[in-house]
Amino acid sequence: MKKKILLIEDSTEVRENIAEILELSDYDVYTAENGKIGVRLANEHLPDLIICDIMMPELDGYGVLHILSKSSKTANIPFIFLTAKAEKSDFRKGMNLGADDYLTKPFDDLELLDVVTMRLKKSEKLSKAFKKDEEGLKTFINEAKGREELKKLSIDRITRNYRKKDFIFEEGEYPNQLYFINKGKVKLCKTNDDGKEYVISLHSQGDFIGYLSLLKGSRYTESAIALDNVEVSVIPKKDFFALVYNNRDVSSQFIKILTDNILEKEEQLLSLAYNSVRKRVAETLVKLQYEHEKSNPTEAAFAILREDLANMVGTAKETVIRTLTDFKEEKLIKIKASKITVLNLEKLDNLIA
Repeated sequence: MKKKILLIEDSTEVRENIAEILELSDYDVYTAENGKIGVRLANEHLPDLIICDIMMPELDGYGVLHILSKSSKTANIPFIFLTAKAEKSDFRKGMNLGADDYLTKPFDDLELLDVVTMRLKKSEKLSKAFKKDEEGLKTFINEAKGREELKKLSIDRITRNYRKKDFIFEEGEYPNQLYFINKGKVKLCKTNDDGKEYVISLHSQGDFIGYLSLLKGSRYTESAIALDNVEVSVIPKKDFFALVYNNRDVSSQFIKILTDNILEKEEQLLSLAYNSVRKRVAETLVKLQYEHEKSNPTEAAFAILREDLANMVGTAKETVIRTLTDFKEEKLIKIKASKITVLNLEKLDNLIA
């Protein structure tokens, strides 16, 4: 499949010349004579790469990059500036806005094609999906460190092990590292003024935890507690910031890795607001079953305290116990002590719809 390139250039002669070179090199090229048209075409066609002049009427290149970087659809598209000005201030301003590369006019055909090819390859390398396990984490970090500006990044990471009910970090502490779960399950929870614990979310292999407080530079607003034997990789704060802030491609990929967590939280809030208790219990059991299968595919039953389940559902412990009893009588689940076995996942799933 041909790569799509958007070229934004106000000079007709330059625009037609660059477009011809790119088309002869088997790229699909869209052209715009000013920044406003360029922004519209970027949203319509979602190109693989944008080449944009800086000095243009209507909307200059800086304005184009600023607008596109604010949209989730276009923020990750590699962006190359064309400029006739080689002053350091221009380069610095563009890099601060998130530009990926520059071409200083005049340039020859080979120089143009080399920059385009290199930028597309780098973008493709970092946009691929990484497995959500320790090997995937290593691959992602190594790919990121392969970039010129990240070569000096430390590669040392510590692995820590926690037993059931151990705190990985506590509410009110200052964060100094990012945690990546290699094995086991972790709950994030808050405690109110009466000492009651509320479970915010559950996390398992392949999830990052503790990143929000790290990014905000504030104390942890929740605690992370091991639900079983847990192994985590610890990424020092300086390495995390180097990965996220030093390069737009890297930060975009990291955001993609976190997307699942963000969507889960949004859906959980909607569920708490609008769904019945029965529906919410069913939804939580289905989610727990999928999480359990991912980390323990050979074992049917999963263990969870009724209080933890009640906190996840957002209701009283007694209400959860009554709902579980109903599900048991309906042959949807089997209960033995603290362990639950889902007998009919399809019917539980239908309760959610």
